[in-house]
Amino acid sequence: MRNKNIGIVIGLVVIGVLGFFATNLVRNRGKSDTELLEFSIKDTTTINKIIVTEPNGMKISLVKKDGLWSDEDGVCVTQEPIFTMLETFKNIQFKGYVPENSRQNIVKLMMASHTKVEIFQNGEWTKTWYVGFSTQDHYGTYMLLETPDEKSDLPVIMKVKGLSGIIDPRFFADKRKWKCTDIFNLSLEEIAEVNVKFYDEPSRSFSVTKNKAHYSVKQNGKRLVKLDTSMAIQYLSNYRKVHFELANFELNTKQVDSLKRTMPFGKISVKEQNGKSTKLKMYRMPSEVKTLGYYGDSVTYNPDRFWCELPSGELVKCQYFVFNPLLMGHIYFATKPE
Repeated sequence: MRNKNIGIVIGLVVIGVLGFFATNLVRNRGKSDTELLEFSIKDTTTINKIIVTEPNGMKISLVKKDGLWSDEDGVCVTQEPIFTMLETFKNIQFKGYVPENSRQNIVKLMMASHTKVEIFQNGEWTKTWYVGFSTQDHYGTYMLLETPDEKSDLPVIMKVKGLSGIIDPRFFADKRKWKCTDIFNLSLEEIAEVNVKFYDEPSRSFSVTKNKAHYSVKQNGKRLVKLDTSMAIQYLSNYRKVHFELANFELNTKQVDSLKRTMPFGKISVKEQNGKSTKLKMYRMPSEVKTLGYYGDSVTYNPDRFWCELPSGELVKCQYFVFNPLLMGHIYFATKPE
């Protein structure tokens, strides 16, 4: 009887010990699972560095200094995609677990292709997102989380609060997409001279010179006798915010070189008061279909966009809508030279 009681006591002790370990295992596992679902960052103002690496190996480091973001070399980057990233970091939400029968396949696909996003707060690495592909309904994205303490090996489905769409397009490393698009951002006081030359229509060429409060305009090399100063001021004010539309994603190196060997339709030269000079060469963008040009005539080029060669030699795509205020000198100035 005594041996039986001792056996019962020992059994209860063993069950208790196993129960303790089991409870702690579940508790610890629950804690780990919870931590590995904490993708979001409440205070995004603490984020001062983001490294994005695409599946193809393309990589960019974005750094915040004095409230502005640039690349790791201090080169200007467009700010809007940064704000989109920060919004994503803050509003990311758990949507669901990957169904058990799909886990193995999802893991393999994510190992083969994912975008790596490393997040630094106050100079310290805190989290890395591994952003995979979207779910079949496109309302979620497969993702993994890594922190200094743990790394998940099981993808989960995440979404952005208030957004019905996929996440991965928000993170990219192609520097052409990050390039700042501004060409001119000059105040009236900064401009000394503007020279616009048309190679296909020389009679349209003109220049505007500013010397303190004195303005001079020439058309096709001849100075205008009568000049409305307010129109010269209005024209030069157009150089405040001038941007190109897109970097070159269409022409390869050979095609770019071939285009540059052709005659540009025009050139804009801007000289600043501090001596800095900026020159742009503009090339027509061929079109297979004839369309109506600005003057209603039939043209064989794109009437909305053209190629522009920046001072760096880079070719970018520009809109006539943006540049017409710089090119249409006849709108601002009289046509009676001395």
